[in-house]
Order: sequence, then C-alpha cells, then structure tokens
Amino acid sequence: MGRIIFYEERSFQGRSYETSSDCPELTTFLSRCQSCRVESGCFMVYERPNYVGNQLFMRRGESADSLSMKGMKECIKSCRAIPMHRGQFKIKIFEKENMSGQSHELQEDCENISERLRINDCMSCEVMEGHWLLFEQPHFRGRMVYVKPGEHRSFREMGLSSTRFMSMRRIMDSCN
Repeated sequence: MGRIIFYEERSFQGRSYETSSDCPELTTFLSRCQSCRVESGCFMVYERPNYVGNQLFMRRGESADSLSMKGMKECIKSCRAIPMHRGQFKIKIFEKENMSGQSHELQEDCENISERLRINDCMSCEVMEGHWLLFEQPHFRGRMVYVKPGEHRSFREMGLSSTRFMSMRRIMDSCN
C-alpha cells in the first residue's frame, strides 16, 4: 500500500497527517489541508468529504499545494488509496446514464471516444477489471474521475458537475 502526508498549510508546513488508506474526512485529523506529498503508491485526493467533487490523481514522488491543485476550488477534504493492480484491464462504457445507450468494451487507454468509438459521450460505466481514470476532454485532459471495479450508473452521484467523459486511461502498476 502507499503512503501520503497531508499538511494544514501551503508549502508543506504546519501540522501533518500521514495515512496509507482511504480517509473520507481529513478534517477529523487536520483543521484544513492545503498541501500534500505522496511518499509511495497512488492516491486520489478530493475537494469534498466522502470522495466527491473535483479530484486530483497523484502518484509516488508527486506533491501539490493549494496553488497547484488543478481544478480544486478549496483544500483537500478526503483521499482514496488506489490499490496496485496487475493483470487485465476491462471497462464497458455506456453512452447514457444507468448503463444504457450504445456501449463499448475497452481493454486499453482511449484518447478520444468520439473518434475511436463513434459515440459522443460516456455517461456511465462498468469496470470489470483494473482501475481507470476518466477525463472530461479528449487526450486525457480536463477534470478527471477515478473509477474502481463495479458499476457506476451516474457520475452525477459522485458529486461531479460534469457527467460526460471523452477519454480514459488505465491506472497501471506504476503506483508501487
């Protein structure tokens, strides 16, 4: 498993909290969290409690403070450890919410679902194997969301303002 350290102040200052697991509410340990550093593994950090809102993917050696956190409006409020996955990757994406509309199964990264699969949107998915990042724009840009194995019937339920994704990438074993 990985290890991440959160700091109350910018530039890795102030009180700190270290964890190797999911944390649904960082304010339980710190009054606020304005910077963090990943010592090992991979993590998603979220701007709201309980793993909702804008997300930022971080891997070993990366650090961020409130000035550099892409898409984060406030400080970090929760984090999720991403387990290492070795083996196959498989995701089934659906054009509409509730696993409906046109669907496609993927086993590798997809830079642009419009061009490659001839569908306009990905609004729900089922992750059958591995862990994935979905991006709201083609070529792995824009806001992202982490999806773990299971059904994800509505991205809106994950506290996201954008519910459509245009590219997706596997989270490979580079998280060790």
